[in-house]
Amino acid sequence: MAMLANTGAGSRSTSPRTIVALVVGVAVLLALMVTAFALPAARSAPHHVPVGVVAADGSAQASAQVQKLSGSLEGFEVTRYGSVADARSAIEHREVYGAVVVSRDAVTSLVATAASPTVAAMIPTIGDRLAAATGESARVVDVRSFPDRDPKGAGLAAGALPLALGGWIAAMVIMLLVHSPGLRLAAAAGVAVVGGVVLIATLRFVIGTIDDGFWLPTLVAALGIAATAMMVLGLRELLGGAGLGVAAILLIFLGNPLSGLASAPEMLPTPWGLIGQLLPPGATGSLLRDVAFFDGHGALRPLTVLVCWLVAGLALYGAGVWRNRRRHEVDEDEVRIGHRPGVDEVTSPA
Repeated sequence: MAMLANTGAGSRSTSPRTIVALVVGVAVLLALMVTAFALPAARSAPHHVPVGVVAADGSAQASAQVQKLSGSLEGFEVTRYGSVADARSAIEHREVYGAVVVSRDAVTSLVATAASPTVAAMIPTIGDRLAAATGESARVVDVRSFPDRDPKGAGLAAGALPLALGGWIAAMVIMLLVHSPGLRLAAAAGVAVVGGVVLIATLRFVIGTIDDGFWLPTLVAALGIAATAMMVLGLRELLGGAGLGVAAILLIFLGNPLSGLASAPEMLPTPWGLIGQLLPPGATGSLLRDVAFFDGHGALRPLTVLVCWLVAGLALYGAGVWRNRRRHEVDEDEVRIGHRPGVDEVTSPA
């Protein structure tokens, strides 16, 4: 009865100002969520997208067309290559997204759908316009494509949110069910490994986004989940509830919409594409793309980003555990002797 009375008193003491603050806060939160998720897509356009151009046969006409094309592609960073082989090598090494090859009788668009279906769809329109202006034929060659079961790479594009939420949810469940700091680390490692296996198995055997290799992409996914989970655990251990808010902003509000997995980082407004690649969802997606489709070319930067996040999360977690060591010692003692705080006190006789 006393508890009910106290609860009722607490309810009656809620002021209109508190209710107004709650309503306004939720409204602002919804507005920020819509902005974070929708604005990058609404403002999607080429921003310094690297592409190549080639005068294949060295003719004066082809060279003149390439020169003209190089100065007319707004939103693209154009690099001239001396041969088709050089352009293909640049695509395979993740230096450019594609290339337009001009010869005496044809305009060929070299694309890599696996690098970005969005950019791969844009490059042939450039080739088509040039072919129409010169009266030449136009054709498209896909240097790196997704498997036939998932030709647009939908599984990879949809992976940013599961990566962000997977690490977040895993960290929350670990904090709820596991009380020992050491066991929390072991649980996070286990979740990362098992989650990586399940994620890549789903992409390969269910969706069909990946058709070659399993264990190396699994290591990438496990690293991404581990980096995400450890950052959440570290921020929560060191900063408490405020740490969860910081993690939500970094991983969900920013990391998911700015990952660039649905298009390309260069399709997002500057500097948001770069920022997205410095967050775990974007770095994990880029590393997985590089490893699964481009033989690891371009993997150094996203790998470095994920390792830094993992190390930072471990450092924050270690600092938090050290600061809260007395509380952890009490918690472990209570778990060891079967004491249930807040329950034994109520049920024990006066």
